[in-house]
Amino acid sequence: MNYKKKILVIDDEVDFCFLLKTYLSKKNYDILLANTLNQGMQLLESEIPDVVFLDNNLPDGLGWDQIEFIRAAYPRIELNLISAYQYAMPSPDSYHLKIWEKPLDLRRLDQYL
Repeated sequence: MNYKKKILVIDDEVDFCFLLKTYLSKKNYDILLANTLNQGMQLLESEIPDVVFLDNNLPDGLGWDQIEFIRAAYPRIELNLISAYQYAMPSPDSYHLKIWEKPLDLRRLDQYL
């Protein structure tokens, strides 16, 4: 049986989540969606995905405030930050993560995954 890589997208833009889920599902990934930070953190703990795409500005908090927790609790997760705004971005090297600017370049995403 083939293992499907599990991807969690935590982003409050419903259209963005739907498009990403549709695109990645066709490529045989198991996609989990959360539109709030609280919902995303609950899915992170219950599902332990392989990859997380984490937006910063969420209705109930700043997603990037969770970077240190995610890195400490789930060191094997591939952590990706996504944002339409490039201000105040953390250094990718300091947390071993990747930063994506919206809109996502799907060709780069395919190469990454």
